[in-house]
Amino acid sequence: MQLLGLGLNGHIGFNEPDGEFEKLTHVVQLKDSTIEANKWFFQKIADVPRQAISMGIKSIMQAKHILLIVNGPEKLSILRECLLGPVTPHVPGSILQLHSNLTVLYSCGQEL
Repeated sequence: MQLLGLGLNGHIGFNEPDGEFEKLTHVVQLKDSTIEANKWFFQKIADVPRQAISMGIKSIMQAKHILLIVNGPEKLSILRECLLGPVTPHVPGSILQLHSNLTVLYSCGQEL
């Protein structure tokens, strides 16, 4: 089972918007929006890491079951794009449309 969250830019597992889905585990350069979203874990923004090690999209999609947890009304738009928009590496979470066993738990205060 793969447990995932969803970033404001559609990233899953720190797999930022990119030009491809085929990566395995790798080092990711974090986008400014991801750094900003994670700054509350640190005393100052300068302490937020600029890179992360991530299980790649190719590895994630090999899981037998994926559980995506999405929280907050600010993520409703990107969740809709991931689940209802075109499948594109520019919205990494959109690849989840192709997984045969995806469960989405969301608390966004509105219907999808």
